[in-house]
Amino acid sequence: MKIDTVADRTSEESAAARRVVHLRRGGTSVVVDLDAAPLPAVVHWGEELPHETPATLASLSVAAMPQRVSGGLDTTGRLDVLPAPSAGWFGTPALEGHRAGSWFSPAFVVETVEADDTRLALSLVDTGAELAALLELSLGPAGVLRQRVSITNTGSTAYTVQSLVLPFPVPWDATELFDTTGRHLKERSPQRRAFTYGTHVRDSRRGRPGSDATLLLAAGRPGFGFEHGRVHGIHVAWSGSHRALAERVPTGEAFLAGGELLAAGELILAPGESYASPWVLGSWGDGLTALSARFHDELRARPQHPRRARPVTLNTWEAVYFDHDLSTLAELAQAAAGVGVERFVLDDGWFLGRRDDTAGLGDWIVDPDVWPDGLHPLVDVVHGLGMEFGLWVEPEMVNPDSDLARAHPEWLLHARHELPASARQQQVLDLSNPDAYAAIADGLHALLDEYDIAYLKWDHNRDLIEAGAGPGGASRVHAHTLALYRLLDELKDRHPGLEIETCASGGSRVDLGILERTDRVWTSDTLDPLERLDIQRYTSLVVAPELLGTHLTSPHVHSTRRTASLGLSGAVALFGHFGIEWDLTSLDEAGRARVAEWVALAKRVRPLVTTGRLVFADTAEAGTDIRGVVAADGSHAFFSLVQAQTDVAWPPGRVRLPGLDPARRYRVEIIVDPEAADDPGQSVLAWTTAETVLSGAQLAATGFRPPVQHPGRAVVLELTAVP
Repeated sequence: MKIDTVADRTSEESAAARRVVHLRRGGTSVVVDLDAAPLPAVVHWGEELPHETPATLASLSVAAMPQRVSGGLDTTGRLDVLPAPSAGWFGTPALEGHRAGSWFSPAFVVETVEADDTRLALSLVDTGAELAALLELSLGPAGVLRQRVSITNTGSTAYTVQSLVLPFPVPWDATELFDTTGRHLKERSPQRRAFTYGTHVRDSRRGRPGSDATLLLAAGRPGFGFEHGRVHGIHVAWSGSHRALAERVPTGEAFLAGGELLAAGELILAPGESYASPWVLGSWGDGLTALSARFHDELRARPQHPRRARPVTLNTWEAVYFDHDLSTLAELAQAAAGVGVERFVLDDGWFLGRRDDTAGLGDWIVDPDVWPDGLHPLVDVVHGLGMEFGLWVEPEMVNPDSDLARAHPEWLLHARHELPASARQQQVLDLSNPDAYAAIADGLHALLDEYDIAYLKWDHNRDLIEAGAGPGGASRVHAHTLALYRLLDELKDRHPGLEIETCASGGSRVDLGILERTDRVWTSDTLDPLERLDIQRYTSLVVAPELLGTHLTSPHVHSTRRTASLGLSGAVALFGHFGIEWDLTSLDEAGRARVAEWVALAKRVRPLVTTGRLVFADTAEAGTDIRGVVAADGSHAFFSLVQAQTDVAWPPGRVRLPGLDPARRYRVEIIVDPEAADDPGQSVLAWTTAETVLSGAQLAATGFRPPVQHPGRAVVLELTAVP
């Protein structure tokens, strides 16, 4: 429906006359006071308000209005949908920009409003600054709040967009902040701090989200965990540089905000030109599990979301590295098929001049010195064994030692006459250059046309720095990111059924912008299961488990030099898109049989992984990790109990299993217990000697004694509802 222009309304009008929009969906309500001046304001975002009337919603809006206070402005500035200094707002403004130094302070008013039960669109104008804006707020099927704004230059001179972030108000009692940081091989490490007055800013300046970026910025009641505590969080769905911030101001407002992080002069709008911000998404819940479930359900409701069972994948990197040989890879493929692998992915080393990581990037032609008959013999072997064939590529990168770089040095991103600092002996190709884009697109299309390739592992192994259009040119991060999106869309359109994994030094480009166009993320380059516990836990705050690449590792872990048992590796990899990163030809028959058992279990669990709710227990002991996946109807569940480090309790105290139907009774069985197999003389837990049935309420509130485990061990439980 269309609502009349509200620019002439004043905040002093009576509650009965106020116009309020109430968005409701997926257990979430968003209440917007249209008559807040000068712009509408969100007065509630959170739990559904199912019994509201226009009168009660109007009263809620009036109840949110601040008083005038001594020492302040005559009208106290408040957080509205696009807060600005022109409205008396002293906090971080939504839009910062200028016209060659003039018209630095925007003052939008509402021109038109369109609203229904799930979406609000506000057309805004600033006649003085000659700007127009379209602000969209919508609720998805799971109750995730999405915001985006498009800015149009309606003037006759250029307008520079300096910064643009979208605010999400949070309750005043949300006094603890949560975000993540990290590095290569240790992405998404959690950190917490008090949400005090001032601004907490998390910038990513790497041209991609980066391993140290926060996937989620959340504010909640002190001590919130996975199982309890009201918490609100935001995610910036953008694959380039971005900003997320949390701010508390003395006028009683607290909010989260996010958007693209623009380099100096990167975005200058010519007359008539527009800029659409990335979508910023907000979720909330009683505990982080409930917050993340909204994100997961939202992803699963997308039309392009992968529906078929996620194929068990073997990637060749840690098996052969650059040592490509048909007979070796054919033997590996036979071993993979023998344990139940469904997709075989040839990693780095197949293209022109690529014998190590110093050369060849950019020359996406099968190397005839290694593959005189092309990849056809290997592809035929893989398909003959009943597996799909996948291929590793890194299309945005280029080695200076490559035919492409020698022929077209102008296609490389650089800001000065000299090239930026190198990383892994590589530079970055400017995909926003039409000729560079065409060269890469044509090469990829040629590969996909010639070979039956079901899957591309799309890597991105360095951060962007000085990513410009040449000496004296502008930054190209924004344009490059949009060109990447365009290329991914083009490949999917031209090659129906193609799946793409986003990999960036492991998990350095994990965001919902790239996941609009790809089918899974490579969660981290480390396969160490102990490191993966936190990495997978906190990546899953936003990303559904079936989109997380989780692989078995070889016993000697490449990244940490630690030794890991198959039982631990399998238990940690179970709750994701299961695969293997291991030279299976090095195993004897008994070893392959044990791997095959884990593959079979992963196939049994994956229907729940792709449809159920991922849950984590808030444990008393730091060394114990409890996670599981519960069927949507509560009928079935799997859990892992991982002993990450030694605890003081010996034997351990009781553990709880959250997320089950409290009214149902469950048969509890240990289905994998490597510790018992390794130590047959160990005493037996009493409850495991006969059928044990406990209610969901008992399991969540009181729990049971787990088996005694040494550090680095795990057990897997299966729970089945009984009449």
